[in-house]
Amino acid sequence: MDLASTVPSSSSSSSVSSIDTSHDCDSPRGGDADHELLHAGVSVSVSSSSSSASIQRILGLIRSEDPDSRLFAAREIRRLTKTSHRCRRHFSQAVEPLVSMLRLDSPESHHEAALLALLNLAVKYEKNKVSIVEAGALEPIMNFLQSNSPTLQEYASASLLTLSASPNNKPIIGANGVIPLLVKVIKHGSPQAKADAVMALSNLSTLSTNLTMILATKPLSPVLDLLKSSKKSSKTSEKCCSLIESLMVSGEEARKGLVSDEGGVLAVVEVLENGSLQAKEHAVGVLLTMCQSDRSKYREPILREGVIPGLLELTVQGTSKSRTKAQRLLCLLRDAESPRSEVQPDTIENIVSSLISHIDGDDQSGKAKKMLAEMVQVSMEKSLRHLQERASTLA
Repeated sequence: MDLASTVPSSSSSSSVSSIDTSHDCDSPRGGDADHELLHAGVSVSVSSSSSSASIQRILGLIRSEDPDSRLFAAREIRRLTKTSHRCRRHFSQAVEPLVSMLRLDSPESHHEAALLALLNLAVKYEKNKVSIVEAGALEPIMNFLQSNSPTLQEYASASLLTLSASPNNKPIIGANGVIPLLVKVIKHGSPQAKADAVMALSNLSTLSTNLTMILATKPLSPVLDLLKSSKKSSKTSEKCCSLIESLMVSGEEARKGLVSDEGGVLAVVEVLENGSLQAKEHAVGVLLTMCQSDRSKYREPILREGVIPGLLELTVQGTSKSRTKAQRLLCLLRDAESPRSEVQPDTIENIVSSLISHIDGDDQSGKAKKMLAEMVQVSMEKSLRHLQERASTLA
């Protein structure tokens, strides 16, 4: 595939602001097609024997004193590294000059081009993630995170999402004051910036020192607002629940906050019912943590939102962790004051039957009973298949 590019002039109307960066963050294809670069009337193929010369030409341009040459080179690096791991490796040397572009007092289009090039260099390439932070990119990225430009703010959020996936970068990002800025973006940013910011916070929260800083910003309310407004099967909802689960473990204040937030528990239950497998695992983890911390306080608020059908389905169709958590939560939600241990010979079917008898409303009770019948049917089918497999092995 031949793709020609020319060096843009400073008055060019061409802009990268219309680029969908969600595609930049994804790498579904395993390599680069053949690309043609055209600079000063000379065409060179990246996939041909002149590949090395082409790369060196672009690296020379990104180090140039000429702003238009740097802009052209940044856009080419961004394009060539979009899906190619090989190009990300070859253009590692461009990290420092691209970070320098972020610091210059340049037009917004130059900052956008440099951010997108760095973003693509970092995707699925740990060494570049670390190099970008070591080169001093955090300071200008933090400035863009506070920019009045929605585009720059979105690209900065996307960059932090990618950089925060690196274990080496997590303590550095937290220590540089990024966390309060990400929470502000979740409160006031564009929908895309909010989504990337909550994912970045979720990445950072796996480090205990970062979680402490996240808690200090009181992020629960804006994260819940984002969860309520997001499609429950989306990646955004998954990361919201992941972050909320971390907050629930941290202390009683967050658990009280979830219950007191109108529609907060319901939003988590909706993810448990309609989210991805990983999102459901986080959602049941949120509710289980609450109920384990104080069953008498949180049992009723959880039951009130109609959690039983979703939990019942999760005991059959969830991940291994989800099934275990769902069974534990069902035991805690039953009416008995001292729920029996899972090792005792009470079945999930009996536990749920007990719960159904205490559910208010015919719709919820009917749905739970239907789910129970389906679960028993699936359980019987699994047992039958297991017996058949054993029989065929012994035959």
